[in-house]
Amino acid sequence: MGNGGPMTEAMYYALLALTVPSHGYQLMSAVARASRGRVQMGPGTLYGVLNRMENEKLIEIVQDDGRRKTYAVTAAGRAALRAETQRLRAMLDDQERWKEERKCLTGPEETE
Repeated sequence: MGNGGPMTEAMYYALLALTVPSHGYQLMSAVARASRGRVQMGPGTLYGVLNRMENEKLIEIVQDDGRRKTYAVTAAGRAALRAETQRLRAMLDDQERWKEERKCLTGPEETE
């Protein structure tokens, strides 16, 4: 992730949600809201993603009261989020271009 490689959905939505500082339970709810319910993170997945993103300096702990930690995205995390968003948009643009150039059936409307 820190190397510019693709992110998992869980990582992407956790990073997106952490543009608003949150602790674990808030973050699980925020990810579900941001993904319109497509991504439901359990504690194991959540804390694995948080540890990885903290190690890669994409997020930081902004408060630790001993009971829970509040995380927020760093400048490097914002840059990684922007880069991943651009990568995803480019993929969608490529699909649209391919569909138009090749007149192929790649859109959801052709599956019916």
